[in-house]
Amino acid sequence: MFNKDFLKKIAKENEKWDKKFNNVNERKEIFETDSGIELKKFYTPLDISEIDYFEDLGYPGNPPFMRGVYPNMYRGRTWTMRQYSGFADASKTNERFKYLISQGQKGLSIAFDLPTQMGYNSDNKICLGEVGRVGVTVNSLRDFEQVFEGIPLDKVSTSMTINAPTSVLLAMYIVVGEKQGIEPKQLIGTVQNDILKEYIARGTYIYPPKPSLRLVADVIEYCSNNLPRFNTISISGYHMREAGCNAIQEIAFTIADGIAYVEEVLSRGVNIDEFAPRLSFFFTTHNNFFEEIAKLRAVRKLWAKIMKDRFHANDPNSMKLRFHTQTAGVTLTAQQPNVNIIRVTLQALAAILGGTQSLHSCGADEALSIPTEDSVRLSLRTQQVLAYESGVTDVVDPLGGSYYIEYLTSKLEEKALEYIKKIDAMGGISTAIESGFIQREIQNNAYNDQKRIEAGINQVIGVNVYCTEEESQMKTFKHDIDEEQKIISSLGELKKCRDETLVETKLAELKKVAESSKNIMPIMIEVVKTYATIEEICSVLREVFGEYKSPQIF
Repeated sequence: MFNKDFLKKIAKENEKWDKKFNNVNERKEIFETDSGIELKKFYTPLDISEIDYFEDLGYPGNPPFMRGVYPNMYRGRTWTMRQYSGFADASKTNERFKYLISQGQKGLSIAFDLPTQMGYNSDNKICLGEVGRVGVTVNSLRDFEQVFEGIPLDKVSTSMTINAPTSVLLAMYIVVGEKQGIEPKQLIGTVQNDILKEYIARGTYIYPPKPSLRLVADVIEYCSNNLPRFNTISISGYHMREAGCNAIQEIAFTIADGIAYVEEVLSRGVNIDEFAPRLSFFFTTHNNFFEEIAKLRAVRKLWAKIMKDRFHANDPNSMKLRFHTQTAGVTLTAQQPNVNIIRVTLQALAAILGGTQSLHSCGADEALSIPTEDSVRLSLRTQQVLAYESGVTDVVDPLGGSYYIEYLTSKLEEKALEYIKKIDAMGGISTAIESGFIQREIQNNAYNDQKRIEAGINQVIGVNVYCTEEESQMKTFKHDIDEEQKIISSLGELKKCRDETLVETKLAELKKVAESSKNIMPIMIEVVKTYATIEEICSVLREVFGEYKSPQIF
């Protein structure tokens, strides 16, 4: 980007400056980002002299999309403000959704309770104490009908954080749409459908990797043909980061997962440009402000290059890495929880400057409980202030061209690519997961981070520095202890009034399809229409596919 004479002049002036200020005292011996990239005092054109503007940066809306996937970004419309929510039974979640929409939220993001995520009914004894705790309970289609009662699914996009039972919940969503008079092609939203990261970091898997990948590909293939406005997967770095990986690993492991999903669908003979435009991603933003911005720019460029050079995509939309961002739950503290408001604001701003397409900003109370209504509203207002009062949406990629940002972006891409090559050499992400390599890398990084906090090297306000004695007076969400029994009773009533013969017939048909190589989605839609429960459906698939047991890493 710069001529040689100019760079020589910069180098000479750098030497003069360094001699003059070489012995100036600094706060610590080493300055580095959270992922260990050592930082100089300042950056100049010398640090980005190898960057080619047209090849590496380019223009917003053009490959490699470093500067944004759309030409006018937030000048056209702001990101979707999508607060993650869901708790107790379907009616209470419906009330929360309607409240958020009334407060200006443009999209829904639904949290499911742990039994739903694991494919169990609320009345299973193994679920005692978990029903409706960390999300809404969905035992059958009836619950989904109540969750979305009065919410037009052709106007409001819905993101569903569901993985192992994705096909079940997506089928229910399609049927709810039909009952509203909405055709599948009109539905807008996203299913997470990212099972690989469950084996790595989150743990809500049911079946072994091979049949699980088959189900993922079934959803991608079906949606590509029938739900053209639906994002068929949200390939998620967020949960791996929450488990302890750093920014470099978040990029590398997420992209490696994406490569595996693309290869799985391609193996069916589907053309890359038929499904790749509806792949989406999910990242977090932490406190290291500039590294997080650079991370989002780097991963966008890296994906574009992989789609073009490795998979030979021709459609520019196949090369666009569109993503949702959530501020980092793992950075929130129970100590001095109001400080979390500042952390969340900083992280949300990093996501916006990094070019996110949608955003969830955490509540200040999330280290203590699920958010209260007041907390949810404040989180939404945080996004709204950034969108409408700060001016950061007025220019596309406002930090583009910063010597420091461009250096960091290049360095993160370089180091993430080293990881991806290493994973490729192992035989791909599935092999790396089965061997425990990915899990160990994350655990080692988490362990080292914790040691740095305990040693006081990494400072966390209220935890190891600037602590206070008084306990938090923050009002927190109170779970209704009677809610679980109400949900179980409702499930019992459903079982009494449905057509049991029809349920059994369709479950038997589901088993036959699961044993074949047919796409599972058409029969799944028929099954959920009978009000078969999530456990009944998943039990059939457990019988066919088996259950996965995680290897011991330590």
